[in-house]
Amino acid sequence: MLEFRDIDISDKDKINSALQKSDFMGCEYSFANNMAWRRLSDSKITFYKDFYITGAFTTEDGIPSFVFPAGEGDYKELFAEMRRYTEFMGKPLRVSGVTDELLDFLNELYPGQIESEYDRDSSDYIYRSDDLINLAGKKYHSKRNHLANFRKQNFSFSAITEKDFDDCIAFGAITYNNKTDGSSHSYVAEQFAINTYFTYFNELGLKGGIIRIDGQTAAFTIGERLNSNTFCIHIEKGDTSYNGIYAGINNCFAREFASDYEYINREEDLGLEGLRKSKLSYHPAFIHNKYIVTFK
Repeated sequence: MLEFRDIDISDKDKINSALQKSDFMGCEYSFANNMAWRRLSDSKITFYKDFYITGAFTTEDGIPSFVFPAGEGDYKELFAEMRRYTEFMGKPLRVSGVTDELLDFLNELYPGQIESEYDRDSSDYIYRSDDLINLAGKKYHSKRNHLANFRKQNFSFSAITEKDFDDCIAFGAITYNNKTDGSSHSYVAEQFAINTYFTYFNELGLKGGIIRIDGQTAAFTIGERLNSNTFCIHIEKGDTSYNGIYAGINNCFAREFASDYEYINREEDLGLEGLRKSKLSYHPAFIHNKYIVTFK
């Protein structure tokens, strides 16, 4: 039977090998993300032959939710093994991160045996890199104005190095404290994620950018290569007292690190109205739809 455990930095090569075989575009398929956000839903991992499986074990209804596995091999054999595991727990098998293509695949593999629910809050925003770099055309007129106002300030942008880690960690804590009392589980999980990114920054192969205005930290962002044609933005923090700060960090970072990729994945909006409005305002090339599938 499958045995799940905590993820560890020593798992990087094995997990990345499975992720590369699938070449999925969803933000779940990042070793760095799996490491950083493992405390949010008590995530655990396991392997089955050449497949990598990760699941959230703390859910609202107590049913574990497993990300559609990455790797290669016999998926029917894999899901049979996963169903044995959940049946032993007295739970149905639930799979998240299922895209339109994967939903068709599962319906063909298990006709009439699955139920699916559209997971809009977890669907990723995918942009053309050229769009976020050049902001060309009428639809980006307001973004160009924000960027122009940002550039009037005494700012500097540079790639993050080890000398910037402490400043970024402190800045992340300060910006979040301005929005919350710090007692929520999501606050603790985010601070753990930020610290994990910086603790293993070089080992994870991450890229980062920092903006300083008049010498003070004003924004930072972290991302990485996600698959063969997509760069992913994992986290972005900015001090909105500075004019156009998010337009600035978004554009500077895309120019510096994403120009060799066709797409940029800016991840999900979590159902937050303000975040959804902001992500839509950058006119995604498409929404990378995701579904939650439950086996009957």
